[in-house]
Order: sequence, then structure tokens, then C-alpha cells
Amino acid sequence: MTINEKELTEKASKIKMLLMDVDGVLTDGKMYFIPGPDGKMVEFKGFNSLDGIGLRLLNQFGIKTGIITGRISPATLQRAKNLGMTHLYQGFVSKLEPMKIIAKEEKIKADEIAYIGDDWTDIPALKAAGLACAPANARQEVKDNADYISPSKGGEGAVRDACELILYSKGLKEQIMKQVSEACWPPIIKKEIKVITGKE
Repeated sequence: MTINEKELTEKASKIKMLLMDVDGVLTDGKMYFIPGPDGKMVEFKGFNSLDGIGLRLLNQFGIKTGIITGRISPATLQRAKNLGMTHLYQGFVSKLEPMKIIAKEEKIKADEIAYIGDDWTDIPALKAAGLACAPANARQEVKDNADYISPSKGGEGAVRDACELILYSKGLKEQIMKQVSEACWPPIIKKEIKVITGKE
């Protein structure tokens, strides 16, 4: 369901919040289990620094970000805090209801929310979002419901591509490049993060 460039820019220019899945979107989908000091298995995740810069820029320009994921992981919580996210829903396989709650709390419309997901569980949220995004290696049914398909895979810059799409559609590219040339990176605006934990 990819749309033409003009329609895509118009949709992206309205976005006030980017919500996303984790496994297969912020990561490559692999899960690593390593024994902790107490002998219990701990899940580790690998995040991409390219995505981090993109999410940091959204934060700088007042575009809020959040995560809705089916898995519960301390690494996800830490990543969300580090990037100044405002919402983290862990243990929610169904993403639509959390998205509706977030929209109501933030007082934003559905067409002002972008969502990026890679698997079937993301499809209802993608259908409800104003801008539906998918990584290059998302399931075909997900791509069929996406306005924008990143040229990058999950965990390899797909979120960064969505961030740039949103930022550039708002006419911020020149300002960002000036910031790059001057090596001037404002600190992340740390916000109180709302953490809701459901059942995996």
C-alpha cells in the first residue's frame, strides 16, 4: 500500500509522535539469553546507533516517541529512557489499544501518529496510524499495509529512515545539516516516561 511521494510527505508532515515495536524494528529480531550473576537467564538486545541519532533529533524538535512491544526487557526500558521517550508499553502483543490510550493522553489525533512495525501483530496499529512504516524485511502482509517501506532492515537503520522522513517533511533538513556542520548537538530533553507492563 505504499503511496506516492507527495502523499507521503503530506502524511509525514503532520506527525507529532512516532511509536514503534522493538524486536525486528529497533533490533534485528534476534534474542540473546545470557546467565546473570544470580544464575538466571537475562535477555540482551542489540540496538543501532543510527536509530538513536534519528530518535534524538525527533526529541530535539518536539516530536514525541514511544514503544509498544510484546516482550518485557530491562534493556528496552533503558533504551527508551536514554532517548527521552515518553511512553513504554511492554508485554502487549496487541499494539492497537495502547496506541489509542497514548493518543488520548497526549491529546493527538490518529493522523498525527506514525507507527513502525514488522510483524502481523503490528498490522492493526499500522492501519490506525496516520503514517504506517515498515522495515525492508517486514512480513509481506505488513508491507501491504504500509505507507512507507524503509530501504533498511529492522535493527539496521529502519527507524532512522522513518525519523528522517518525518523531519525532512517538516522542512528541517537544512537546520539539521547546519547543526551537523557546526558539530552542535543539543542534549536530549529527558522527559518523564510512562511505563506500563502487561503480560507477555
